[in-house]
Amino acid sequence: MRHRLICFPHAGGGAGAYADWADGLPAGIEVTAVQLPGRQNRVDEELPTQVGPLVRSITQALRPLLGCSFSFFGHSCGALLAHAVAQALKSRGLPQPAHLFLSAQAEPGEIQRGPQMHKLSAEAFRAEVLRLGGFDAEIVGDDEAMDALLPTVLADFRLWEQHRISPAPRLDSPITALVGDRDSRVSVESVEGWHAYTNASFDTRIYPGGHFYFSDARIGAELFTFIGRTLLG
Repeated sequence: MRHRLICFPHAGGGAGAYADWADGLPAGIEVTAVQLPGRQNRVDEELPTQVGPLVRSITQALRPLLGCSFSFFGHSCGALLAHAVAQALKSRGLPQPAHLFLSAQAEPGEIQRGPQMHKLSAEAFRAEVLRLGGFDAEIVGDDEAMDALLPTVLADFRLWEQHRISPAPRLDSPITALVGDRDSRVSVESVEGWHAYTNASFDTRIYPGGHFYFSDARIGAELFTFIGRTLLG
C-alpha cells in the first residue's frame, strides 16, 4: 500500500457506499471509509446534530491511520465533512491530506445563499432526494425502506445547512472539485469557489452525468483512473 484514500459518504450514506472502490482503484491505493453514527452498523447511535463534536470524534478516530501518505475523498455532504476534518488536522498540527477530492458539493458560502433542503416539506424533500438519485432501485420502490432512510438524509442536510463554515484556516493540500455537468443541485460555478479554501493548487473536473455521476460504470472508471494518476503519479 502506497497511499490511503479516506472516503466520506454523502447525505444519508454509510461506509458501504465505497465498498466497491478498492476493486476499481489502482493497486497501491487502500480505501478506508468513514462510518458515521446512525447508519449501517452504527444505526443504533444518535444522528449527529452538531458539526464540531462530529469532526472532533472523526479526527481522533483517524489519528492511527495518518502515519502514511493519505488523501480525502468526500461526496456531497461528505465533501463538507472531509474539508472540515482536514481543517481540524491542520489546526491541531497533525498530518494533512496529500490531496482533497471534493465531489458534487458547492463551496460552503454558496450553501448559505442557495435553497435550504431541510426547510422543504416532507413531500418536496422526498421528491428532491429521489431526483438527485444515488439509491438502489429496490430501495426506491420500497416505501418502508425509503421512510426509514429519509430521516437520516434530512438530518445530514440540516446539519450542514445550519452550520457556518469559515475558509480559515486555508488548507495546504491541493483541492480538486468534481461535478457532473447535469447536476441539478450543484453547478460548475459553485464548486469552483473551493479555490478560496486552499493555499495549494486547485482544479475542477467535470464529468457527464448528474449528482451521482460516477454511478455510471464508464464514468466511475474514468474517476478511478484520475484519482490513481493524481495520487500515485
